[in-house]
Amino acid sequence: MQNVYIITGASSDVGVSLINEVYKTDDIYICQGTGNMQGIEALAQGKSNINIYDVDLTKDASIDAFVTEITTNYPTPTHFAHLPALRVINAKYKKFDEDRFALDMSIQVTSAIRITKAILPLMAKARYGRCLFMLTNYVLGLPPKNTTAYVVAKSALQGLVKSLAADYASFGITVNAVAPSMITTKFLEDLSPLIVEAAAEAHPMKRNATVQDVTPAMAFLLSDQARFITGVTLPVTGGSNI
Repeated sequence: MQNVYIITGASSDVGVSLINEVYKTDDIYICQGTGNMQGIEALAQGKSNINIYDVDLTKDASIDAFVTEITTNYPTPTHFAHLPALRVINAKYKKFDEDRFALDMSIQVTSAIRITKAILPLMAKARYGRCLFMLTNYVLGLPPKNTTAYVVAKSALQGLVKSLAADYASFGITVNAVAPSMITTKFLEDLSPLIVEAAAEAHPMKRNATVQDVTPAMAFLLSDQARFITGVTLPVTGGSNI
């Protein structure tokens, strides 16, 4: 069986690492990114089965054009991994930026809805599908202060995971999420180094996660070994949410 992966946010450090985890020469990879695409472009060099699309997920028209491309020019998708988000900004609620929040909701939630509306019926017809969403350990318990926008967007995605899992379990489709603790990537560049260092010091393992800690768990949930797991948010936290 040839797998067809759609990976949004594929240009991120986590996205590139995930593709490395699941890569097979006979499969097809449809990779969305935006902005700095160097990591995914380097990975795709010499690999004709990795197809890269620069798509602005803040614009409905761009999302819809991407969906049309997927559904018109490729076989039925078998796997969907949704990773994109704006970087976390630590800001007091009284300074909540509604415009930035609307952009993040489009990137994280609206794009996920528009894409899954198109591909899940195709997966259902094929009686097979694996969907995975990137959440955060902030949705598992008490979140840190001054992260309202990020927590609200991720909580909306968690609701989507549960709803889609309930709707599509009978069609052989699993829908799950990972909820990692802070990962050392370029995603943290807008946070104060003091916040990042404090998170590492407070962690039971005395360090923050790496992409290599997280992507094997993601690959598992996308695999057939996880065929009886759906609607789950898997903590990948090194014990910080015990």
